[in-house]
Amino acid sequence: MTPKIHDAEKEFDRQVGRLVELGYPHAAGLTDEQFASAVAPLRECVAAAGTGEHDPERGRVAFALVVTRQLVPIEETMPRTTLHGRTKPGFIDHSFEEGSLARFVATDVVELPEARAYLVVDVNRGEEFCGAVPADAMAEIADRGRTALTIEEGIALLTLFPEVLVKNKCYMLGGSRCGDRRVPALWISQNAPKLGWCWERNPHTWLGMASAGGRMAAG
Repeated sequence: MTPKIHDAEKEFDRQVGRLVELGYPHAAGLTDEQFASAVAPLRECVAAAGTGEHDPERGRVAFALVVTRQLVPIEETMPRTTLHGRTKPGFIDHSFEEGSLARFVATDVVELPEARAYLVVDVNRGEEFCGAVPADAMAEIADRGRTALTIEEGIALLTLFPEVLVKNKCYMLGGSRCGDRRVPALWISQNAPKLGWCWERNPHTWLGMASAGGRMAAG
């Protein structure tokens, strides 16, 4: 039997509560109440968003609440990630030269909602693409009518479901590119999550390609 979310609204509230607990409101320059109010309209979407497979330990999530860099910068969200059962904060690899993260934006084929927060739905960390050439994996995902995750979406997935990032089942984020051959990715380094990148033609046996069925915004 395919695992499902039993109570999508309860799961949404858990995700909001987790972000509040991690200090997202303060990072956004908002009070806890203002932050909760800003994302509350998305609660109307979760009944539909929560119908997909939901088994985080197997890398499948029905929906995840995404806070974009317009609300909280990547430099603030990545240190708020941890591995499952650990406390050491995630970090951004030094190979991102100063200012380069701002250039990693959604690709032309990724249709993002015009909202500072939204839901990414039917998410899969994509370990089936471990060992595949990243460019080929992204093409296959597009052929399936799915969309590669952006950096913000990958961080949101890890933040809300730390169990998805495990040894030999880490994931690339092909939905964000900067015009060169680099593909951002999340993997484990020094017993913590790391945001780094790999080359689009270089396969890695421990990096899949995360994807989603779609995105949903309020209104």
